Amino acid sequence: MTRFRCAIHIVPRRGILDPQGKAVADALHSLGFAAVADVRVGRYVVVDTQAASADDARAAVKAMCEKLLANPVTEDFEIASVEHA
Repeated sequence: MTRFRCAIHIVPRRGILDPQGKAVADALHSLGFAAVADVRVGRYVVVDTQAASADDARAAVKAMCEKLLANPVTEDFEIASVEHA
């Protein structure tokens, strides 16, 4: 077994109210960043896990996201990286 570090981005789904993202977008506009169209504020999760391969680690982390880390009704997730730890 090899140890892998997996990085996951979890964000509110499009169409779901994101008050924190709206507040950040409004603040950016007030600071002169008029080109900002939308902001989504989410979470960045890092999981260290052991697996036989990077593909196995990715599959395990995907299952973790589907069962616990991300709410499937209101959030989307992306496994950003799977690297040897």
